[in-house]
Amino acid sequence: MEVGSSKARLAVACAIGGIVLGAAVVALHVAGPVAVPGLPPLDALRRRFRRRRRPVRVYMDGCFDMMHYGHCNALRQARALGDQLVVGVVSDDEITVNKGPPVTPLNERMVMVGAVKWVDDVIPDAPYAITEDFMNKLFTEYNIDYIIHGDDPCLLPDGTDAYALAKNAGRYKQIKRTEGVSTTDIVGRMLLCVRERSVSDRHNHSSLQRQFSSGHGQKVDDSGSGSGTRISHFLPTSRRIVQFSNSRAPQHGLAVGT
Repeated sequence: MEVGSSKARLAVACAIGGIVLGAAVVALHVAGPVAVPGLPPLDALRRRFRRRRRPVRVYMDGCFDMMHYGHCNALRQARALGDQLVVGVVSDDEITVNKGPPVTPLNERMVMVGAVKWVDDVIPDAPYAITEDFMNKLFTEYNIDYIIHGDDPCLLPDGTDAYALAKNAGRYKQIKRTEGVSTTDIVGRMLLCVRERSVSDRHNHSSLQRQFSSGHGQKVDDSGSGSGTRISHFLPTSRRIVQFSNSRAPQHGLAVGT
């Protein structure tokens, strides 16, 4: 008898608890979320979470003339500082004013930069120096969080720091420059090779020089003393490429690397 009454009381208690819980669920559904004292509203928490989850976007600019492994290493380091890397490629006119005319034009430099796997987006005609207007555009239109550059000084012709504004805004991060390689060094090595060949072989052209420099309206400037630099007007063409492929023309539909 006592056992039966205990079970009855337990059943009644469970029923009452279920009714109370159901009523609470219905009330929350009708009235909406209830603010808990001391805790921020749910919408604010959601916005904060979304902001925290937004990818960190970093920006790096450069000339990227005659692109080499130093450029690629810089892009790799910059990408490691964020989730997405946006790269600005400096215009031909800006390079000419600040460093001298580039070897490769803007459209070719854009293609080379865009082909690097660490690059997510490319901006053409970027300024050589970070201006206030361009920096604000990076922050507002491109959602850039940080501006990246190497640890080598980047000075304008007037001696000022090209990244002073980004540093003052607290949105600047620095990477390590790759030692031992630069576009200037590569161009210098190329000129040195041509100069040495001109000195040692100015009266007896090699077969390769004759192949590239004689005939088909192409000339080589041999005037002056042996210390001068040979100027070749050789232009690479598909016909020349065939000469380096055992005289076999490419089959239809084949691509480079297949």
